[in-house]
Amino acid sequence: MKKFITLLLSALILCLTVGTVFAADASKAAKEQAKIEKEKTEINQLSTKALSNLYEKIPSAERVITDSYAYATLSNTGIKLGLFGDAHGRGLAVNNATGEKIYLRMKEMGIGIGLGVKEYDLIFVISTDEAWKSFISGDIKFASSAEASATDGKAGGGIEGASVAAKGIWVYQITKKGLAVDASIKGTKIYPYKKLNGNAK
Repeated sequence: MKKFITLLLSALILCLTVGTVFAADASKAAKEQAKIEKEKTEINQLSTKALSNLYEKIPSAERVITDSYAYATLSNTGIKLGLFGDAHGRGLAVNNATGEKIYLRMKEMGIGIGLGVKEYDLIFVISTDEAWKSFISGDIKFASSAEASATDGKAGGGIEGASVAAKGIWVYQITKKGLAVDASIKGTKIYPYKKLNGNAK
């Protein structure tokens, strides 16, 4: 009888322990998911704000974005100290043709003289499926120097305020002071934010 009671108590303790572990894991997963959803909301708001600022400064950009194959917005904040700069950002890429959305991260290492905080938005216009795949893969190579005389690559019309970033991709750069002409994005690394896209870190 004592053996039975001992076994019963052991089984009960084991069940309680396992239940506690499962509950803790579930709570941790719920908190992590809440953090992910919060960050997604923040990035969506940053994207909306970046587009709104762009349209305010260049009304024609709204048509360009709407008619494009895809677009992406990245909001960047970082500290630049002395000769070396280090900036980072988050953003969202939207495929107008398929409806696909990809959350992004950005890393920018720059060399230049300056001291202070850099804050700006980059809005990319993506014209083809090939350019889209290259952009969201994280393997995109940006031109060493942007060209201000950007065209849409189809009818040869200009994209007011945009610079050529890579083949089939143009970029607007908006700072606190307004539109930056000849956006310099050399050394910028843009890649998928795997945690927010449902992939492993």
